[in-house]
Amino acid sequence: MTGNQHRPQQWFYFGPWAFSIDEAERLIADRPREPHTLDVAVWANAYGLTTIDDLALGSVSLIGPTRDGLDREYAMGVDLTKPVIVATLETNGEPAALLIDGVHRLYRAWREHVAHLPAYVLDIAETQQIKHDRVIGGTSPRRRTTPPRDC
Repeated sequence: MTGNQHRPQQWFYFGPWAFSIDEAERLIADRPREPHTLDVAVWANAYGLTTIDDLALGSVSLIGPTRDGLDREYAMGVDLTKPVIVATLETNGEPAALLIDGVHRLYRAWREHVAHLPAYVLDIAETQQIKHDRVIGGTSPRRRTTPPRDC
């Protein structure tokens, strides 16, 4: 038995959707691809990670974690060679990228002045396969009750 069999399912929540990280990892394993390069400074800023430790600021990120929702100690020990996962949504007929796995890696990379991280990018069709409605239909993926291993 491997350790992954006892790991709770991993989800990323964004608005009315839940993205299955487990399904994304299986999809990537079934359809191998070369990782893209993710610009750490741009993404850390977009996710509010560049100001998350500034207690004087009263703002919060609409996408990234809250100040008390990021395990900094855990983040500083994550593997920066493991690619993050970026989903591609379609908004107004245009593709829009959304980091769904790797916020702790992104935080560590930003804190350590790492310029780029490897990233697997899911296309729109792949993203649709791992995206689930949280509210519609009455079946909502459960929230994780154990600490994340790397999101």
